Amino acid sequence: MTDKNLSRIAALLRKAESTENEHEADAYLQAAQRLATLNSVDLAVARAHTTEKERRSVPEQRTIEIGPSGKRGLRTYVQLYLAIARANQVTCDIARNSTRVYAYGFDSDLDAVDALYSSLVVQMVRSCDAYLRSPERLAKDTVADVEDFWDGQRWRRRQVERPVHATTARINFQAAFAARIGKRLAQAREKAQAEVVADTARTGVELVLRAKEVELADHYKAHSTARGSWGGYRADAGHSEFSRRAGDRAGKVARLGANAEIGGARAGIEAR
Repeated sequence: MTDKNLSRIAALLRKAESTENEHEADAYLQAAQRLATLNSVDLAVARAHTTEKERRSVPEQRTIEIGPSGKRGLRTYVQLYLAIARANQVTCDIARNSTRVYAYGFDSDLDAVDALYSSLVVQMVRSCDAYLRSPERLAKDTVADVEDFWDGQRWRRRQVERPVHATTARINFQAAFAARIGKRLAQAREKAQAEVVADTARTGVELVLRAKEVELADHYKAHSTARGSWGGYRADAGHSEFSRRAGDRAGKVARLGANAEIGGARAGIEAR
């Protein structure tokens, strides 16, 4: 990915962060994803016509640190990373304890995933923290429970409403946020690819894209040592439909966070 295109994507991310209009934020996010997709396609076409004297881009593998072992909710962070990776033609292996992701892809695609994840993970955590502190959640995010009590003569049982534990609420909120982001980015990618394929000036682009997919698949097969499959998100801490709806709403209007500028500090992610 060229410095010029990196700057253009970074500018779109900053605009998404600065606007208070949810429709503008969504438009800027979709534009950033579309530009990343179009840039990836351009590089794929260039690879098909590169001379032997030119440096040819090849797939590579990066290790992304998601979080420390034992941290609650790591699976939701992985879920967010995977949602972004799928929209950018990046294949992933996941550590059994969800502490890291092994990402396979072309450098331009990996850069795009890195930039989007670094911004969106900040937004996910901040919006979740705000939700957990909200009076609405404390009042409405409850679960039915049963307790025994002494009425002065004998023990009796009654049903009471208790607040959903904060850990349960966080995991459900973040899982729904990640799922919604995945849908938004997938839609942006499908639209961008349709525009590219429809452009008659890009004759043979579908063949080039297919060749790129095959090359990445071959690279992954040759270098991946993964065994088994990642279990994905599991509501081990319980289910909260109220928190999931809140997370989905936050995902629909998500703006990218303070670390939107490519090459800046990153939260919860380290590539090496």
